Amino acid sequence: QVVLVESGGGLVQAGGSLRLSCAASGLTFSLASMAWFRQAPGKEREFVAVIGRDGDYPHYVDSVKGRFTLSKNHAENTVYLHMNSLKPEDSAVYYCAGRIGLPSTSLDDYYYWGQGTQVTVSS
Repeated sequence: QVVLVESGGGLVQAGGSLRLSCAASGLTFSLASMAWFRQAPGKEREFVAVIGRDGDYPHYVDSVKGRFTLSKNHAENTVYLHMNSLKPEDSAVYYCAGRIGLPSTSLDDYYYWGQGTQVTVSS
């Protein structure tokens, strides 16, 4: 059974930083592309960042480029999303997702999901 557990969310002021973690179990982590999506109230879930199975091909939505960094730690079976210069519009529930295979920005391509972690950025 594959389980993804997110942590690290919270309340932060605009301009601040957070680091989200996603710990994976039951998954061949070395074969998995991992991604983060987010969903704000009343909005659809949207792609944020993805990283390839070898920790390559980091790709970000334009709105977070230069502010967010995604990394993959194979020894810990964990991916980290470092979020800097946070803005109120970054507020959302952030979901970790995984798939075996090539990275994708489409949520329909992911069949493993975490429960989500809330990020709130105050102005």
